[in-house]
Amino acid sequence: MNRTDRLVAMGMFMQGRRLVKADELAEHFEISVRTVYRDMSALSEGGVPISGEAGVGYSLVKGYHLPPVMLTADEASALFWEARWLNISRMRRSGHRWLRAWINFARCCRLIDRTM
Repeated sequence: MNRTDRLVAMGMFMQGRRLVKADELAEHFEISVRTVYRDMSALSEGGVPISGEAGVGYSLVKGYHLPPVMLTADEASALFWEARWLNISRMRRSGHRWLRAWINFARCCRLIDRTM
């Protein structure tokens, strides 16, 4: 599983639970605890509202749900790297809205490509 797939899978895994410890994520995804920390940081920078407390675990902010999105692996990877390039962490308040807008734009482009 590549990193992009794992980040999406982690978000989905957390969505069904109240609290998830780094050890549990590491075991489930067969990665190190340090990699879990990096992945949680990447998700947070990407606009996913994650709360984490040392010794307690991680959770998604109450009421947040990952929107279902059908992207190819290349599209998901492009969105991930574009978000990193733009450093969404500086735009935390609008980062999630920006990502949704970008995904919708990608969907429109794909529809346009199919009709041409």
